[in-house]
Amino acid sequence: MSRPRIVIVGAGFAGYRTARTLSRLTRRQADITLLNPTDYFLYLPLLPQVAAGILEPRRVTVSLSGTLPRVRLVLGDAYRIDLDGRTVHYTGPEGGEGDLRFDRLVLAAGSVNKLLPIPGVAEHAHGFRGLPEALYLRDHVTRQVELATAADREECAARCTFVVVGAGYTGTEVAAHGQMFTDAQVRRHPLRTGMRPRWMLLDVADRVLPEMDERLSRTADRVLRRRGVDVRMGTSVQEATHDGVLLTDGAAVDTRTLVWCVGVRPDPLVESLGLPLEQGRLLVDPYLQVPGHPELFACGDVAAVPDLHNPGGYTPMTAQHAWRHGRVCAQNVAASLGAGDQRVYRHRDLGFVVDLGGAEAAADPLGVPLSGPVAGAVTRGYHLASMPGNRVRVAADWLLDAVLPRQAVQLGLVRSWSVPLESASPEVARVPGGPGRRPGAGREPAGKPPPGKPPRAGKPPGREAAQTQPGGEPAKNQPGGEPAKNQPDGEPARNQPLDPPGEDDPPKGDS
Repeated sequence: MSRPRIVIVGAGFAGYRTARTLSRLTRRQADITLLNPTDYFLYLPLLPQVAAGILEPRRVTVSLSGTLPRVRLVLGDAYRIDLDGRTVHYTGPEGGEGDLRFDRLVLAAGSVNKLLPIPGVAEHAHGFRGLPEALYLRDHVTRQVELATAADREECAARCTFVVVGAGYTGTEVAAHGQMFTDAQVRRHPLRTGMRPRWMLLDVADRVLPEMDERLSRTADRVLRRRGVDVRMGTSVQEATHDGVLLTDGAAVDTRTLVWCVGVRPDPLVESLGLPLEQGRLLVDPYLQVPGHPELFACGDVAAVPDLHNPGGYTPMTAQHAWRHGRVCAQNVAASLGAGDQRVYRHRDLGFVVDLGGAEAAADPLGVPLSGPVAGAVTRGYHLASMPGNRVRVAADWLLDAVLPRQAVQLGLVRSWSVPLESASPEVARVPGGPGRRPGAGREPAGKPPPGKPPRAGKPPGREAAQTQPGGEPAKNQPGGEPAKNQPDGEPARNQPLDPPGEDDPPKGDS
């Protein structure tokens, strides 16, 4: 008798832990396949430190094949799921197509950038969801400061103004680290007399970190303002152009950088299933199983999981929940195959941590609000304990950053057009001659790219861009910008659980 086939779509916090736990529980009694666009798990909470030059890019990535024994990795992006035929259709990184048959399917495809119908944002902003975007932002910010040193006062001010929209976890951390990064640059290469880099943090909410305890919000606000960040709450972008933004309060800001951190939406893949949704998320029962489909499970940002501590509600889209969804999902998939018992998903938040750069942080472990160096130590200790690998390397980078100046150089590895905001796969940078649109997909033909830029790669059907307005390639003279990302509707799996790793957690060794 053949072994049951388990296919997991996505290797974010939920998908990675599902695969890791299943490989232990099934003990070679099932064939486990993990479908993911990249060969690594990305530890998103430390991505702002990559953009700020504190950590090298590979420090926040963990090899899937190296840490998931007995799991077969398939590189690709799922574009259609045939539930009747129990088949997942996908497109590979070089444009080839394939399919995976399954007896059990776990959907953990995560989320994509959430766009609002604001003129110019899709063309002139960048997100902060993947490693390519972080690398682009680091290069871009470095370039703007270097160009500003030889510019007149007006151009210098525009190039050294960096606008971050969204004061959630990501946007707050990007602005906090960014201000320190650029200040360190101008200390070695001063700007014109009386000028310094200016970071702006915007949000329609009435306070920074609106989803956190007010005491932590006040701590973050105080640190940002003391550092020189221009914090404007109740304000957002009304229009973006190649040389600046118009704010909702009527102010015009000259800038070449727009970082979009305004929340996420579930991966559009789940919409193609034709199953009941809750705000774009697939409805599941407390066992993370889709009603009426015993072969189908979902977890992480794509799943609307009932919150048993808040009847009628659903668990928020955070890494804390996604990480724990993965464990329960794996146990229930194994139970459906006769190994163990089913469990419902129950979890109480144990607190969050927000790294504000240097020795500063805001944290509330077990509900105890902390700030300053103590919170900074707790935050970094927590990240080291939570990472599935690379702990020694991360700690070494932190030590080197504390005693040596950062290397602010442009590598030029990621171009603006390769990380468009509307990308449904922000973890993969677009490349010239990359995979094109599937024949017969029934989508409108892509427009001609701007002069001098390669044609943009199309996306397979069913993966509509998270976009509410015309997209197209980023403008040629883009506001140099990176958008960060905020999060009214849920931070994209950013902050992880504060509980200690359990026996089924990924290995703690350096990978």
